[in-house]
Amino acid sequence: MSLYPADTFNFISKMTPRRFYNAAKVVSSFYYSRMTGKPIQWGSPFTISFEPTTACNLRCPECPSGLRAFTRPTGNLKEDFFKETIDQMYKDLMYLIFYFQGEPYINPKFLDMVEYASKKGIYTITSTNGHFLNDENSKRTIESGLDRMIISVDGTTQEVYENYRKAGKLENVLRGAENIVKWKKKLNSKKPHTIFQFLVVKPNEHQIPEIYDLAKKIGIDEVKLKTAQVYDYANGNPLIPSLDQYSRYAKQEDGSYIVKNELLNHCWKLWHSCVITWDGMVVPCCFDKDAEHRLGDLKQQDFKTIWQGPVYQNFRKQLFKGRDQIDICTNCTEGCKVWA
Repeated sequence: MSLYPADTFNFISKMTPRRFYNAAKVVSSFYYSRMTGKPIQWGSPFTISFEPTTACNLRCPECPSGLRAFTRPTGNLKEDFFKETIDQMYKDLMYLIFYFQGEPYINPKFLDMVEYASKKGIYTITSTNGHFLNDENSKRTIESGLDRMIISVDGTTQEVYENYRKAGKLENVLRGAENIVKWKKKLNSKKPHTIFQFLVVKPNEHQIPEIYDLAKKIGIDEVKLKTAQVYDYANGNPLIPSLDQYSRYAKQEDGSYIVKNELLNHCWKLWHSCVITWDGMVVPCCFDKDAEHRLGDLKQQDFKTIWQGPVYQNFRKQLFKGRDQIDICTNCTEGCKVWA
């Protein structure tokens, strides 16, 4: 992973003694738990993902939001609930990821919530498909204090792009990226650190060199290549890349596929992070897209009670017994990202 001095300095500038101490407690409790096989949690999460919405304008084939396949309720995160939750957590938080499912900019209060978190000194990140970055939203994005923006650009031509980004218009995405770069310059801002994220699938793998050229031409700070999670992979899938280094799955002699990564019976995410859905459900990680493993409800309990409570601890305990027994873990390839 490349280092970008301005972005690194920006993150370090938000560190406080309390946040550093909390992170030390989280790391030490994770390794202590691994050594003893008993889940101990001494700190609070220093990373959370907050879901602005479950709605999306696209129809991506491996995304529950794009497929309209949720069994859980759909809706938008409410600003007052968001502020109440952040007020409970911000003193220990380093990262706030404004993304889980859906397209964040569909929520009309999204940038107001980014601004609120930024004023609390939290490093803020979002991931967008780029279709809502008109001139006004781009200017407001810079003014909100957003620290990092990931823009999904999974092709350098419309024909290739739409193989995965169904109903998407590459022209709109690139215009939106140009708007962000333009307003960064106009407002003399180094933020947000901009990233073109290229989800490598078989239809677009031949365009990997071109995405770097396109990013440079527009003025994007960084390109990241990401491997694709597919649900129906066992018998092959037309999205699985032919370039092995960009695939999460390994082909077997009989023609079937398996997940490359070994399922270790522990998971760092259950110690340092969590995901909060738009309606206040706390779930273990981003692989629980339909919020089936609900560890608590922030409309009923405060976060600390949930984080240290028996339901969360029992889930951590299950990890030590066998991740292959937990459905959301069986297609987990944490650590399989390919960083440019």
